[in-house]
Amino acid sequence: MAQKIAYQGEPGANSNIACAQMFPELESIPCASFEDAFELVSGGDADLAMIPIENSIAGRVADIHVLLPQSRLQIVGEFFLPIHFDLLGIPGSTIEGATEVHSHIHALGQCRRLIRSAGLKPVIAGDTAGSAREVREWNDPAKLSLAPPLAAEIYGLEVLASRVEDDPSNTTRFVVLAPEKELPTREALPGPAVTSFLFRVRNVPSALFKALGGFATNGVNMTRLESYMVGNEFAATMFMADVEGHPEDLPVRLALEELDFFTTEVRILGVYAAADYRTGQAPAGEHRG
Repeated sequence: MAQKIAYQGEPGANSNIACAQMFPELESIPCASFEDAFELVSGGDADLAMIPIENSIAGRVADIHVLLPQSRLQIVGEFFLPIHFDLLGIPGSTIEGATEVHSHIHALGQCRRLIRSAGLKPVIAGDTAGSAREVREWNDPAKLSLAPPLAAEIYGLEVLASRVEDDPSNTTRFVVLAPEKELPTREALPGPAVTSFLFRVRNVPSALFKALGGFATNGVNMTRLESYMVGNEFAATMFMADVEGHPEDLPVRLALEELDFFTTEVRILGVYAAADYRTGQAPAGEHRG
């Protein structure tokens, strides 16, 4: 059984909340960067990493599409977390007496309505939970923080307003990473599964259309497809994709075989159980092991 799970951010960040909800028995290790979290797992100092990969509002998380293929880590799970922000201040502070609100740029962008109505000046911080820590350290009632609910408890701040995000459906999908090992067989993973992989198409006309055709003709649902440039070669494009199913399932196997004809590289990044949220068995933020 794994003992430690790494995440990017400070204690109280959404990644910390995802770790605590999915793996309450594990010790969560904060890291200053995604690279640090990856290295902890690669070096054996942590057993798993909880990494945000996409957000329902902001889209994909920057750099992950580059770091993940290079890391040689393997996706072994996924978790969907509803994103909520509270407006926090030091004890005794008020919204009326504040002039600034500090948080990560995405959090500020997702709470525009409150910021505008309260007449606060948004100030970008490196991390949501980090902004809560800074507000506590400054001990200035004029400075507030937008941070996840856990941050108020950790840093001893008062909640001046709860769930102030503009869109209550805001959700982040996380992937759980572990050192590379043999992919789980269908027998070991009997329920709904997800296969994540990357590929590079051949430099021929309609290559992407042809490469994806096998998934359509075999009835395989592709839930995610993203492209990114490789190095400085504007003609070299890599794609990351998620499909429902296991590589041993006949439709997925046939689709991957057809993909091989139109690509120069295909690599499986992980085969793992579909989250209950994806299958509709539980709301985001609930995990049934």
